Amino acid sequence: MKRNGLLHAELNRIIAAMGHTDTLVIGDVGLPVPHGVPCIDLAVLPGTPSFQIVFDAVFAELAVESVTFAREIHERNAALASLAGKLSNEGVSVDEVSHEEFKRFCARAVAVVRTGETSPYANVILHAGVTF
Repeated sequence: MKRNGLLHAELNRIIAAMGHTDTLVIGDVGLPVPHGVPCIDLAVLPGTPSFQIVFDAVFAELAVESVTFAREIHERNAALASLAGKLSNEGVSVDEVSHEEFKRFCARAVAVVRTGETSPYANVILHAGVTF
């Protein structure tokens, strides 16, 4: 048993198996999961677990080279727009695409992690980096 950090066994397995440039999506409760892409469904109740809690746990475990958000966050989700700015300031490359393009990119992900988040456009694509 792990002492701390991310405890979800399936999510740990997926992160450990990811290679450079593989992508993992963390999404809100309404993000459609493309056919054939595994879904790790963590949603229990509306808002539980939150996007931020899941993001923080995954980000602490995964070497992230870049992230992709839907550009609509600037109009509809101030918390995600703030997160994008924070990541950029920390040296993580931040890309933005339309929400429709974002959903198409999800088809290439190794998995989609579904949270209970109910705020609009609370979705991110994490692009794996390397640790060396």
